[in-house]
Amino acid sequence: MNDAYDRRLKEWRLKLLSARTGFEFYGLDICDREGLQSLLDSLPQFAAVINLAARAGVRQSLEDPWIYMETNCIGTLNLLEQCRTRGIKKFVLASTSSLYGDYNKVPYSEEMSTSRPLSPYSASKKAAESLCYTYHHLYGLDVTVLRYFTVYGPAGRPDMSVFRFIKWISEGQPVTIFGDGSQSRDFTYVDDVARGTVAAIRPVGFMTINLGSDHPTVLLDVVRMVETLVGKKARIEFRDAHRADTSATWANITAARNQLNWIPTTTLSEGLARSVEWYNDNRAWLREIQTA
Repeated sequence: MNDAYDRRLKEWRLKLLSARTGFEFYGLDICDREGLQSLLDSLPQFAAVINLAARAGVRQSLEDPWIYMETNCIGTLNLLEQCRTRGIKKFVLASTSSLYGDYNKVPYSEEMSTSRPLSPYSASKKAAESLCYTYHHLYGLDVTVLRYFTVYGPAGRPDMSVFRFIKWISEGQPVTIFGDGSQSRDFTYVDDVARGTVAAIRPVGFMTINLGSDHPTVLLDVVRMVETLVGKKARIEFRDAHRADTSATWANITAARNQLNWIPTTTLSEGLARSVEWYNDNRAWLREIQTA
């Protein structure tokens, strides 16, 4: 619920979640070690912890790398310590495809090197993954590390390309593309990622698993698909490629298929259509959301 981007999106999500049976929300920073311990002291024992609390964004991490290290590294450490001291046996970490950098060949498989992250965000996630292995090795914690690939869908982050393209084209604003638009991304629909994350609660010992669509799409092709769905043409403005960006992402999902019995079921065309529909249903306030 921080202000990394417009809180109205987060409040919209929270309102939907709050209506679900069994859901409880506590406004607490995972970097607050004493507050976290006090909260967990007041709650029943958990069977598992899924850490989705992170500071995300490749380019933004160059502006304030300290907050990325604090949330993604220290926050993860605090949660791991609570698992250790409370005997919670299972930990799932949401990580990122950004760790593969721009030197591995696609499709990316989990055994590839992640030793040369291109941004403070990637570096902070690498640190979190390393801590997870340490706690597995020392204390027997069962850990699944999930590397997400370009997650999109309704109520998605406004700094991500899908939200930006839909908003910019719908509102007649220029569409900014860094590079020449030929870069490709493995777009993965949010519902598929959610299913994979829940499936990752099962015991695996220690395992890193990609969650992606296994079907990379060129960025300019996504713009054209959104144009068709919105019914308007994009006014594209090209800018220099960002040095922290990669030219392509593509997930090898063999491990997810074998270990989690998981495959993505939502095509990009279906996911984009649902995202445009959601934008249109909420356009009155979404048109004011900042995409930077």
